[in-house]
Amino acid sequence: MNIHSVYKPFQLYFRRKRMAQFVDLFGIQDHTEILDVGGAPVNWHMIERRPKVILFNLDSSADTGDGRFTFVKGDGRDLPYEDQQFKVVYSNSVIEHVGGPEDQQRFADEIRRVGAAYYVQTPNKYFPVEPHFITLGLQWLPFFIKRKLVRWCSVWGLVTRPSQVTVDEFIHSIRLLSIKDMKRLFPDAHIVVEHFLFMTKSIIAVKLEQPSAVSTSNHLNPNPVNLCASVTAREARSLVA
Repeated sequence: MNIHSVYKPFQLYFRRKRMAQFVDLFGIQDHTEILDVGGAPVNWHMIERRPKVILFNLDSSADTGDGRFTFVKGDGRDLPYEDQQFKVVYSNSVIEHVGGPEDQQRFADEIRRVGAAYYVQTPNKYFPVEPHFITLGLQWLPFFIKRKLVRWCSVWGLVTRPSQVTVDEFIHSIRLLSIKDMKRLFPDAHIVVEHFLFMTKSIIAVKLEQPSAVSTSNHLNPNPVNLCASVTAREARSLVA
């Protein structure tokens, strides 16, 4: 059994809902150019709109033959683009994998630099189930305990049967974030949350393009909003009104 078959139904449910809200929130059209940092075509096949998407990853992907996608190889902590070059920058479940606190700050700074607007999602550190290992509370344990439990007490470990080296590398590749962390990393964004069973499953930093060059950081609603509720584009844009 493949690990992806375990959580794929849940992943598809949340990603489809998230993508639909993203389209509504940013008014995405077929002509919209989007920089997707760390993404893949699969997310963009979930929406009816066909925007022009630059998929920016550490490893270059094979060309799908779909002209709306451009594949670029590079490091999300050092984007080769001009300031405010893109109207929209998108990143889904990537920032928790770029390294330690300094790496995550560089990643966030680059997204804020190249995008007039952006949408950055990450799993919530305090959601009870660790989403990569699919195990209760594993993310809160110290490394020396976690590395001993992963192989035998996590869905990921039981399904994939990894070596200890693989376990250690995977653990080190993940640094989950909290709402407080995301507010610090994206101070000009509004933080919205995605709920599951009344708990915050994901955190999303959203900055909408401003009609003028005047900073609106002082007008942002300081309280997280549940974007998985029925939020219309008009209501969402009022966050920065």
